[in-house]
Amino acid sequence: MENNESEHKMPFTEHLEELRRRLIICFVAVGVGFVICYFFSKQLFEILMRPLLQVMPPEESLIFTALPEAFFTYLKVALLAGIGLASPVIIYQFWRFIAPGLYHKERRALMPIVLFSTFFFVGGALFGYFVVFPFGFKFFIGFASDNIRAMPSIREYLKFAAKLLFAFGFIFELPLFTFFLARLGLVNAELLRSKQKYAILVIFMLAAILTPPDIVTQVMMAGPLLILYELSIWIAKVFGRKPLDLEEEEEASA
Repeated sequence: MENNESEHKMPFTEHLEELRRRLIICFVAVGVGFVICYFFSKQLFEILMRPLLQVMPPEESLIFTALPEAFFTYLKVALLAGIGLASPVIIYQFWRFIAPGLYHKERRALMPIVLFSTFFFVGGALFGYFVVFPFGFKFFIGFASDNIRAMPSIREYLKFAAKLLFAFGFIFELPLFTFFLARLGLVNAELLRSKQKYAILVIFMLAAILTPPDIVTQVMMAGPLLILYELSIWIAKVFGRKPLDLEEEEEASA
């Protein structure tokens, strides 16, 4: 058994060559996605602006303050959309790179993570777009008055919106991350419940880091994170490894 494992071990240079090949495929996929999305970048950015435009006065619109700003903004929109379009290829290449180095039980635990990570990320981004954006933008536009007008630039809006969308997509991966750790036996429901008060503190700190420096978006991110943490406790309880599983593995290894 040990001889077979040593025969299948790859030299470090082969690992680097494999990593280079996987990265080239990912970059090519992103490049193709970028080219495709560039032709629709204006329409994509109009969709991204819609939550803000719906709460702004009809005569108001976004502006750009430098001549090349609109051009570079559309390039960034195409790049971000291209990365999203190429994400299945990127995830698949990541899986193909790490799978040979995993045990069978680790591959079984990680495979659902790979398959559903895109789904949960998109779900988090859609939550931010349809739930957080309308409420948050309405709150911010509410500070306008007769003497103060909201005139956001397209560059600043893209930066603000993209950061929030990626942040919400990232935090919605928490249940999947917990599922993976629970299947490996690294966490369980009792551990998560005992650390709950510390988790609340970390959640608000994480929300403050991932969101712009205002209390509204921080609270609107911390709320879903608290719910996701409770869901993670339930996931760890249902899908976590039982003591019987550990005993069976010890007997098999012996």
